[in-house]
Amino acid sequence: MSAPTLVDFAEVVERFDPVLGLEVHVELSTNSKMFCGCPTEFGAEPNTQVCPICLGLPGSLPVVNRVAVESAMRIGLALNCTIAPWGRFARKNYFYPDMPKNFQTSQYDEPIAVNGWLDVPLDDGTTVRVEIERAHMEEDTGKSLHVGGATGRIHGAEYSLLDYNRAGVPLIEIVTKMIPGTRERAPEVARAYVTALRDLLRALGVSDVRMDQGSLRCDVNLSLSPRGSGVLGTRSETKNVNSLRSVERAVRYEMSRQAGVLLAGEKVVQETRHFEEATSTTRAGRRKETAEDYRYFPEPDLVPIAPSAEWVEELRATLPELPWARRARIKAEWDLSDAELRDLVNAGALDLIADTVAAGASPAEARSWWVSYLAQEANVRGVELVGLPISPEQVARVAALVASGQLTNKLARQVVDGVLAGEGAPDEVVESRGLKVVSDDGALVTAVDEALAAQPDIAEKIRGGKVAAAGAIVGAVMKATRGQADAKRVRELVIERCS
Repeated sequence: MSAPTLVDFAEVVERFDPVLGLEVHVELSTNSKMFCGCPTEFGAEPNTQVCPICLGLPGSLPVVNRVAVESAMRIGLALNCTIAPWGRFARKNYFYPDMPKNFQTSQYDEPIAVNGWLDVPLDDGTTVRVEIERAHMEEDTGKSLHVGGATGRIHGAEYSLLDYNRAGVPLIEIVTKMIPGTRERAPEVARAYVTALRDLLRALGVSDVRMDQGSLRCDVNLSLSPRGSGVLGTRSETKNVNSLRSVERAVRYEMSRQAGVLLAGEKVVQETRHFEEATSTTRAGRRKETAEDYRYFPEPDLVPIAPSAEWVEELRATLPELPWARRARIKAEWDLSDAELRDLVNAGALDLIADTVAAGASPAEARSWWVSYLAQEANVRGVELVGLPISPEQVARVAALVASGQLTNKLARQVVDGVLAGEGAPDEVVESRGLKVVSDDGALVTAVDEALAAQPDIAEKIRGGKVAAAGAIVGAVMKATRGQADAKRVRELVIERCS
């Protein structure tokens, strides 16, 4: 197959209007699956988190996960949706090689939440309102592993392995309405929307939104119409894009590819496509089905979902401060500039710093840890800050130990290293490594006297009034105590012993 003809992005925008639509799939962080009691732990041994229900064995009956329903309703409320007073599940029939019962239990024409919106901030401070068509509940599929090929896909593979652990994990699909009028900012808007949605879901505590682990995935729908025509074009759907950067690149590439097709006098094919991370391109998958192709029909083994108005209001009361409102408050409280706030957000540090402050650290201490030492550690490990194995509460505890004089800054870094290495909480690391500051005068006097005896010329200078020379003795004592001495007290003792 020949490579597609790509049109320069500036020409695409000059000649066509992009119309964008995004479908985001969110795995909920419930303890059990959507319709059974199987655990949902990520990374477990293949096929160890399954039962007759999620394997679809004859005679097994599903039961709806109440926590998943509440999470879906809280998501809908946070997205300004209307919560449907009555709805039901349906069977979506399709050949799912990684879904053992060969249909997906989903919601079709009666979703849990409809007609909402999300105001999405862009980098220049402007806001785009993205309207939400629906958010509905369903279950995730399993995972296929194709072995022996060069690409990791089924074509060319020698055989395939199936892991059904993920089959049945609660999933919420959030579908936008068409987003017209984005023009050259369509890639930016797509990325900003998924970013804002991820932040919102994290604040709600309903998902870990780990795109690298597949708990948040985006399908990008895009079409082009001749500039100013208002006629909708044929869309493509790029499936399961799994990073913010890739969402932006997928939109940009599809705009250039579809423009090439249209300017060559050909028709865009309605199909699913796959995003190739290595090349930032998309490739054809299968022709896109319509709803009729899935042969939806009501799920006979599940009762309808009919949330009362009282239940909805109870859940509305649990909604946290929204991320953008929280940022505005923090910006004012910490006296941050727009650029400083943006840098903290882009680094993934703002919420971590705020949580560290809430745990007792000062804003300056929290910022110092997260944007310097811990940011360097995250870079070395190749993970995001939030992926480091240390919590804001643990960072705040380290800061408290420094503030109380029990740790020096140098010792504090060793404590953080211990926490990152999995050696336990900060106090446990201090105890196991013997890192607490030596503040006992008896031990310090001994160390000072030994240092003075080892450097009599320095001692003589101090006795002669050259107090600045005390730094050499302080340094010697710090070295002898492996940095655990209280440097301020050591200096006081040096001057006292030489007076």
